[in-house]
Amino acid sequence: MTTTASASRGTSPEPPGGRGLLDALQHQVAVFARRAEQTRLGGVGQVRNSMDRAAYLLLNRLDLEGPMGVKALAAGMGIDSSTVTRQVAPLVDTGLVKRTSHPEDGRAVVLQLSPRGLAKLEEVRASRRELMAQVTDGWTESERESFCTLLTRFNTALSARQAGLPAGETETPPTS
Repeated sequence: MTTTASASRGTSPEPPGGRGLLDALQHQVAVFARRAEQTRLGGVGQVRNSMDRAAYLLLNRLDLEGPMGVKALAAGMGIDSSTVTRQVAPLVDTGLVKRTSHPEDGRAVVLQLSPRGLAKLEEVRASRRELMAQVTDGWTESERESFCTLLTRFNTALSARQAGLPAGETETPPTS
């Protein structure tokens, strides 16, 4: 298909590398998503990565950025406040997250990682690190860095697209 033919039908011009490469890429992303979910359920060792994705991402953000309100947590993760509220409820119920008063405004409530939540998060991180070590065994450090850089770039581009930013414009890299 030529660029002119593509433009006349209202579709994007064929990118460098052609449809074959993009078909292979979308297929590999789909396989990756399936394998990632299977791996999360299977895990390594006793911990078995036994934390669902939403819980892991919420706990990880609270650990990296400290206590914050639901709105700030939702905004940072690019999801709706009601979704965060629903996802945080079981974490509070199980003692992984605690609600505390805002340090500057005692009327406001912030979510904070509990000591139990931090311990569980560290267990899961250690299990996932071991899994990454096993899966990339035989890779050079440079290959691991390149893969991480490209995967971060890919996730950042997906996040920007979801946020409605034009192609090539990105916000800060997503940590969730």
